[in-house]
Amino acid sequence: MGLVNSRGVAYKPAKDVDLSPTSSEFYLTANVKAPRMVGIVVKIFAWVLEMRILGKLLLYVLKANNLIYKLIGNAEIEESPVFVPSHPVEEKENEEVKYIGVALSETEQVQEAVSCLPSWSDREVDSLNPSFHRWTIMDYSRAYRSRKITPLTVAERFIAAVSESSKPPLNMSFFINYNVEDILKQAAESTNRYEHGQPLSVLDGVPIAVKDEIDCLPYPTTGGTSWLHKLRPCTSDASCIQYLRLCGALIVGKTNMHELGIGTSGINPYHGSTRNPYNTSRICGGSSSGSAAVVAAGLCPAALGVDGGGSVRIPASLCGVVGLKPTFGRVPHSGVLPLNWTVGMVGILAGTIEDAFIVYAAISSKIPSHQNAVQPKLCFPLLNSSRPIPSVTMAKYGEWFNDCSDDIRICCSNALDKLQKHHGWKTVEVTIPEIEVMRLAHYSTIASECSTSLSSYLEKLDSSQLGWDARVALAVYGSFGSKEYIKAQKIRNRQMYFHRKILAHADVIVSPTTGVTAYPILNDALKTGELDYINGAALVRYSIAGNFLGLPAVTVPIGYDKTGLPIGLQFIGKPWCEATLIHIAYAMQALCVADYKKPEVFYDLMTQK
Repeated sequence: MGLVNSRGVAYKPAKDVDLSPTSSEFYLTANVKAPRMVGIVVKIFAWVLEMRILGKLLLYVLKANNLIYKLIGNAEIEESPVFVPSHPVEEKENEEVKYIGVALSETEQVQEAVSCLPSWSDREVDSLNPSFHRWTIMDYSRAYRSRKITPLTVAERFIAAVSESSKPPLNMSFFINYNVEDILKQAAESTNRYEHGQPLSVLDGVPIAVKDEIDCLPYPTTGGTSWLHKLRPCTSDASCIQYLRLCGALIVGKTNMHELGIGTSGINPYHGSTRNPYNTSRICGGSSSGSAAVVAAGLCPAALGVDGGGSVRIPASLCGVVGLKPTFGRVPHSGVLPLNWTVGMVGILAGTIEDAFIVYAAISSKIPSHQNAVQPKLCFPLLNSSRPIPSVTMAKYGEWFNDCSDDIRICCSNALDKLQKHHGWKTVEVTIPEIEVMRLAHYSTIASECSTSLSSYLEKLDSSQLGWDARVALAVYGSFGSKEYIKAQKIRNRQMYFHRKILAHADVIVSPTTGVTAYPILNDALKTGELDYINGAALVRYSIAGNFLGLPAVTVPIGYDKTGLPIGLQFIGKPWCEATLIHIAYAMQALCVADYKKPEVFYDLMTQK
């Protein structure tokens, strides 16, 4: 599209759009027009973008060529803007869930979650894979209680493993910061509680890692940068960290991430590029790259991330672990870097859906957050029920579902068939209109919110302290104006309407988690970062609804491509229906767990000698 052709699309009213499988709505594939750039090329590109006149001209061309003006900025949209993806509370009694009382403490919520899990004997018969097994939260808790091992021993092994992984030849770059003295102090206190028969919960002494976008003492919060912590000191724990500490969790450090969370590869020129435990020459995905990798490598059964555009689910899928992103407002956001107010949410990465469930129980709030005036009852899935969910309807948009690599399409289709045949659940074909428009509207939103959030810091900053790919991203982000932001929120309204209509007749929407598996880390990107918007668009293709619309979503590992790289299947749920999502993910996991493979880089902290 040229400079002069930026006339906008006129969208028909959302209520008139056909969502049936026979709809005439056209599936528009991602229209990304940008070559991969690294090294001197990305430096020159950044310099030009930062020029007052040439930069504005280049930004106009880039946005026009990528349809920002046609589909967003100059579009005619009837709907009003919706600035925050809050959802009404619709209380429905459900036999497959346990309702949690509002007066319960965090430790009591965790205990309620544990009471919903299958017994150890059931799990041993149904789920254990003799060839490969990740130690779970319950494994740690049982081992501690039986005195087979102590939290202090696990902490010592953890420290040794992280030290080894950080050096050649591995150079995994899992962590930005970890404090040996603090880890050992926490572990000694936990060991003492077990010796006196007084553990705080099943999380007591269990290693949990935290993305360096979440405030957690004694660490600075860098956001993956070399400078942010100097301008924004960390003075207290985020709410989610406070809740984990009340449960006795062993907080083991701040994991690596893409600088400022503005990329999907996890390549970080300042803190090292986190490498995929399944193939150390491949990316982990981002931006919660370190959190996914430490779980995949066996260093922690669970970790926290932040998901603003798939940043929990993408790396979870690429690293072969579970990624759970709750409903917008379900987990308190205080103490998280305010990089994207209306799309970013704390999420959980875990080796199993049961572990994601336990951590979710610990950090979920029954008190309305700043984003929602009303919050529904907290409810947990009865995974120990002898009766599976009797009927589940999964909505599938075929053209979107198949817009991925052949390996992913075949693997996800086979997993879905397996789920339907085993449980008798059904899939219904639907049309989800304007998916590429939603991606661009989400990009316009996250760009505007991120640049606004950082503006006071960037004014004081020498641009040389930013990575080159971050400089390009921030130059593009700063080019979005109020008209584009408002139009993007009108698109949000349309998409919330479309998804609400689809989910009125289905329990979940099912899709692959990413369009590609983990691609190579090339040496030319290590010092400057890289701009790879084509792969980036493929990675975020299925993630946007969870963030832009505030819907809960979960990814489950279901298999591998021809080279042995993990593939994930995603379920997007109704607002506040995390219990249903967890139940469906548990059913999917049970059908795939026997085929899970051990990563190339894996640490066994429980039986290591």
